[in-house]
Amino acid sequence: MDIDFPKEIYKGILSIPSKNCLYNKCKFQIIKIKEEEIYQFSFYTKTQVFHENIVKNDINHYLNSILGKDFQSLEIFAKEYIYAYKISSKGKLLTNKRKNNEQFITLQHNKKKNYLLEDGVQVPALIDLGVMTNDGKVVKNKYEKFKQINRFIEIIEDSIKDESYLKIIDFGCGKSYLTFILYYYLTEVKKIECDIIGLDLKEDVVRKCNAIASKYQYSHLHFYNGDIAKYKEEEKVDMIVTLHACDTATDYALFHAIQMKCKYIFSVPCCQHELNMQIKMDRFHMISKFGILKERMAAILTDSIRANLLQYKGYKTQVLEFVDLEGSLKNLLIRATFENLNSSSVLLKEVEDTLNYFQIKHTLYELLKTKDCL
Repeated sequence: MDIDFPKEIYKGILSIPSKNCLYNKCKFQIIKIKEEEIYQFSFYTKTQVFHENIVKNDINHYLNSILGKDFQSLEIFAKEYIYAYKISSKGKLLTNKRKNNEQFITLQHNKKKNYLLEDGVQVPALIDLGVMTNDGKVVKNKYEKFKQINRFIEIIEDSIKDESYLKIIDFGCGKSYLTFILYYYLTEVKKIECDIIGLDLKEDVVRKCNAIASKYQYSHLHFYNGDIAKYKEEEKVDMIVTLHACDTATDYALFHAIQMKCKYIFSVPCCQHELNMQIKMDRFHMISKFGILKERMAAILTDSIRANLLQYKGYKTQVLEFVDLEGSLKNLLIRATFENLNSSSVLLKEVEDTLNYFQIKHTLYELLKTKDCL
């Protein structure tokens, strides 16, 4: 069965899934990515949504491949009419069309994504990063990076409520583009007073970052040379940021945050080698014999222990998907807010049972245990 679907489709719905179909329904609409018109399909299960993009010229073939196989009903919206297609129990195609009374919205008038950092508004760090032109326009081939930066800001924006001042430490700040963007957003957009300290081991990086802060006239943003492991806790720090602090450096940053009862923690872990070198997986040989799978399992264990220890210490904790600036697979962000939640011995027991089962030592656990924090 080869159906010639109408042109200028702008959205549609697939329903009545076949017996072996994995999804309950599917919605699709035309969108524009990097100036190219594509159809974005969203496939729904009871708990998840999966996406697939189809180029505009392939839509007719793609719909023909789905209708009658995965779904038995299709409704598509074009400028003048709504077209309905249904496959009967006997395999017969039933069709009808009706006038489309909803206002047709062209691509140019689709609802614009309300980014916290707007296209057309100059952000000095984004200009230096090459994401924006000098007049504040997003460079076409940098739009994905622009979205990723906004994602980082959105995660923070979603957490801070009614704050008038924040003292922030960025552990392992590196080149600090996101630190500069965070400072700009808090002070220029949110009008929140803040003091941000960036800490890094590399002296040349620290010098360069301080020079850039001076260039932007960011008078409350300072960078220092120092080791996270040897950091001495401040009396009052409101937020800890750690983006790709390598291996156990993340654990030291989280430990300092817990010691200071820091209100907000935003941590993107990186290079979780510690457990990968120790982990005993005799019962999971089917995983451990493949290096990359063992590495990923060790990373999952590392971050799940971190998240559970944060919960045990009174933090409301989430593990979110976060696409970093390099587009790597290290795209998890631990977000924690101190709410002085009651500690549950069950959480600590689960962590200790996991450590014993895999015969591993975990730096954050050991630090807390040494300081009698557990």
